[in-house]
Amino acid sequence: MADLFPGFEARHVTGDGAEIFCRIKGNGPPLLLLHGYPQTHAMWHPVADALARDFTVVVADLRGYGASDAPEGDPAHARYSKRAMARDMVAVMAALGHARFAVAGHDRGGRVAYRMALDHPDRLTALCVLDILPTYEYWKAMDWRYAMAIYHWLFLAQPHPLPERLIAGDPGFYLDYTLASWTAAKDLSAFDARALAAYRASFSQAARQHAACEDYRAGATIDMEHDSADRAAGRRIATPTLVLYGNAGIAGKASTPLDTWKTWTEDLTGEGIDGGHFVVEENPQATLAALTRFLKARTGPAA
Repeated sequence: MADLFPGFEARHVTGDGAEIFCRIKGNGPPLLLLHGYPQTHAMWHPVADALARDFTVVVADLRGYGASDAPEGDPAHARYSKRAMARDMVAVMAALGHARFAVAGHDRGGRVAYRMALDHPDRLTALCVLDILPTYEYWKAMDWRYAMAIYHWLFLAQPHPLPERLIAGDPGFYLDYTLASWTAAKDLSAFDARALAAYRASFSQAARQHAACEDYRAGATIDMEHDSADRAAGRRIATPTLVLYGNAGIAGKASTPLDTWKTWTEDLTGEGIDGGHFVVEENPQATLAALTRFLKARTGPAA
């Protein structure tokens, strides 16, 4: 794994109820990178070193994933709410000396990132979300088309222990099938073998299978409650926001992903990237260029 992040320091940092593993490099304005399901921080390896030339990059594992703590779920699924995960990351960045920072999140990490922008707007200088729509929008638009495209939202959110037991029967197959099915090529060719080994090692652990299910149970319950409350209150994201989506990705299945995000944000930039859901690994050059352009224009000196 260290080979994927040359020169990065590896640390465990106390979050808000969980120890968070992260890798750190650079001296510029602080930038937090968050991964999605079913991956780990390793997904950022194609662009992390290049970003560290301009930013102080912190690449973290979300609670429940990779090498971060994986607490047992609770009946309300609050431990895996995006609000709780956002508090982890605010605490981590504060412990590292970053009162304000930019954040880029893919998939579940994008949900943590936009929740951070809603709950902790004073902490963020810029927000980047990769190949997602807000949780509220997916549930509100759920029909047979979306259910087929994101069936895992319904499957993983089923009560314990059903999805955990079924995944545990062959976690390697489940992981590889999921990753391949969300790429434009419908195979594993976009993934570095070392990163793929990290995803498999994490996902083979019962505690992390449970954590992933709790993540999605939270998405179907408490996360939806939080998003719904924001919508009812007319609350919008004031942080300058970049939305990137794979032209053959999950968010790209919506006819107008940027139009959807406009209803949530006050300062929006966005574009499609050639590739599927995993734009960082499927098209790192275009993703890096878009991130760098946006972040250089909207982040100030290191804080």
